[in-house]
Amino acid sequence: MILYRPVGLHELRLIEQVGFKEFPPRLPGQPIFYPVLELEYARHIAREWNTKDEASDFAGFVTRFEIDDTCVARFPVQTVGGAEHRELWVPAEALAEFNAHIRGLIEVIEEYR
Repeated sequence: MILYRPVGLHELRLIEQVGFKEFPPRLPGQPIFYPVLELEYARHIAREWNTKDEASDFAGFVTRFEIDDTCVARFPVQTVGGAEHRELWVPAEALAEFNAHIRGLIEVIEEYR
């Protein structure tokens, strides 16, 4: 399955440090890692939220990655607004296992400043 993850500059640098092979551990107070299922939703978050957020260094990036379907099936899909606002909710403590199922590299496909 192809998933998308909107990230800010700091998170992108952490992904780069590990060779674009995994997502960094969640910070305290971030109990869920949530990649999104639709490209347009990822664009919206990167463009409208990350670029206005000081913690994201006022930059948003859309990443794309592939993960095997058996791993995805373990985590609930949540709709958090309209039908196109679907996220996969991965508990922070399961992120390392989730990362182990990523196929290939995490790609940056769009950038917003």
